[in-house]
Amino acid sequence: MQNNDSRSTPQNKSNKLTRRDFIAAAGAAASTAFVAPIIVPSSVFGANAPSNRINVAQIGCGNQSRADLPGMLRLADAQVVAVCDVNKASGGYARKEHFLGREPAQKKVNEYYAKKTRSGKYQGCDAYSDFRDVLARDDVDAVMVTLPDHWHALATKKACEAGKDVYCQKPMSLTVHDGQQMIKAVRKHNRILQTGSQYRSNKVVRRMCELVRNGRIGKVKRVVSIINGSGAGPEPGWKEMPVPAGFDYDMWLGPAPLAPYHIDRCLYRFRFHLDYSGGQVTNTGAHSTDIIQWALGMDGTGPVEFEHQPGVVWPPKGHLYTTAMKTDFRARYANGIEFICRTQDPGFGARIEGTEGWVQFSVNNMREVEASSDAIKNSVITAEEIHLPVSNNHYQNFIDSVKSRKDPIEPVEAGHSTASICHLGNIAMRLKRKLKWNPKKEQFIGDDEANQMLQRPYREPWNI
Repeated sequence: MQNNDSRSTPQNKSNKLTRRDFIAAAGAAASTAFVAPIIVPSSVFGANAPSNRINVAQIGCGNQSRADLPGMLRLADAQVVAVCDVNKASGGYARKEHFLGREPAQKKVNEYYAKKTRSGKYQGCDAYSDFRDVLARDDVDAVMVTLPDHWHALATKKACEAGKDVYCQKPMSLTVHDGQQMIKAVRKHNRILQTGSQYRSNKVVRRMCELVRNGRIGKVKRVVSIINGSGAGPEPGWKEMPVPAGFDYDMWLGPAPLAPYHIDRCLYRFRFHLDYSGGQVTNTGAHSTDIIQWALGMDGTGPVEFEHQPGVVWPPKGHLYTTAMKTDFRARYANGIEFICRTQDPGFGARIEGTEGWVQFSVNNMREVEASSDAIKNSVITAEEIHLPVSNNHYQNFIDSVKSRKDPIEPVEAGHSTASICHLGNIAMRLKRKLKWNPKKEQFIGDDEANQMLQRPYREPWNI
């Protein structure tokens, strides 16, 4: 079917009692203790090597893995045993020094663990081109899904079916329908899913949300999701390019429609094509919108109305990119709170406005909450007031959840509601009209055309 050059590497390092079976069984009592089989020689990690190390595979070794892979490697109770990517190495990227591929990622993992051995040698990480080969391994407990958005749902579903827990990068899904299927898979197979909206593990964001939850800005009136803009991509007349050696482009496309290869179509730039992503609305917007959802206590639901605004700018006809260059849409929650999503460079962030003032988080100022007054900024949250769950490391929070079998700080339902707001805003901007939304039924009211845009057809043989 696809390029299977990795299938010669070890596939099924299994025992009679698989690790995932053991972990699932142990999960019932994980609130008190967790013990897993020793699967890594203590000589590799020294005298402090734990026996409850969680085996993790990195699926997707591109741009975002530059953060996700080191983040997982640094955890004392996680072990990266495999990496997977359709790209063999970094050829074909615009700036290859910023990207990986499966072989450079494998080298990175092995070199990291080698430094912890007496011999200075380690070759325990395997590399794959097909994620299904990773899922076939009984010794893999969890996977990091760091793939383009159009792959998130399918990879997550198959991982859950294979008994793996999932750390899925944001935005959690490509469509509302995909998100629904991800929830079903996670809950049906009793899996843990952490959405990669890491700002929920940021103390400044948590502080801002607690100020809002405890009424420091009064009654919330308006929230603003501030996001970046983007360009238009190659101009009309762009031509198909040769696929780089070692890059399985057909597998990269996967369930997406067939399209001629161009360096600006995939790799990091997939974000600016509606077939694979939702532009900056679902890129930086997934972060800022998620912060707003957390501040408002709206996980699992969302606005009831969406409407495009005049500031929307689309790429000129014939350019390669298809997502909005400048975003501008309005939404409204059932309680009357107005939601604004707009492009405002530089950086991105979230602003919450109330009757008594405002608070704001900006990626350009991650040291403190910005507020309309020092009284709000320096307000003390007492022990009797609302305190949000504490996570200071998004990756560690995921591993802790894998052990305890308790939902992480950004479970699948929260990731779905955040991503859905982004998708619905994109639909409103594309249709250029006001849309009424039922967040319980997850359907537009009285608009068949809009409802048809809640899902995308999958290219055969892929389905979900």
